Amino acid sequence: MKTRILLVDDHKILREGICSLVSSYPNMEVVGEASDGNSAMRLVDELTPDVVIMDISMPDINGIDATRNILANHPATKVIALSMHYDKQFVSAMFRAGASGYLLKDGAFDELEQAIRIVMDNKTYVNPQIAGLLVESLSDQPSDTGRQSFSFLTDREREVLKLIAEGNSTKQIANTLDVSSKTVESHRRQVMGKLNIRNVAALTKLAIKEGLITI
Repeated sequence: MKTRILLVDDHKILREGICSLVSSYPNMEVVGEASDGNSAMRLVDELTPDVVIMDISMPDINGIDATRNILANHPATKVIALSMHYDKQFVSAMFRAGASGYLLKDGAFDELEQAIRIVMDNKTYVNPQIAGLLVESLSDQPSDTGRQSFSFLTDREREVLKLIAEGNSTKQIANTLDVSSKTVESHRRQVMGKLNIRNVAALTKLAIKEGLITI
């Protein structure tokens, strides 16, 4: 039986390259492609792939939140992060979300087949270049309250944080989420309290750092 793979990346050329590469692997096939987190979650529901190759920085829902949602509903699915980010915050965030592997885009074509086979064997694959970053992130002292608390935000709080960081007003956020302005303000206070942040500029900086939004 072939390993069924879903590709998620907002760059069509990269998806085409990976699709062509996977087609050359024995017993593997690409069953679908998505360009954003929302489409990825929908396609996982429809196609139930064995492995999702997941970009991190994408429009709408990013790869970290998409991974978290996918694995909450499809715990048997394996997610391999595929990113240009050589940063321990992104690495640790993806593994906290439940990813089984992490590849850098500049080395993906050499490692992809090995990574897929390893995660399908219920093991974890980490690109050798970032293995040290992962160890470092696990051994960090909890000195940065904002980053430590980021993983404890609820899905709705992450949505509000993303919309705030994108420059939306309270009223605009309320309309987007179909809630009251009072509810948005409540979420804003919760987010700022958990992250120990007191202004929008700092929230925006953190959202960019964590891959919640891109610039």
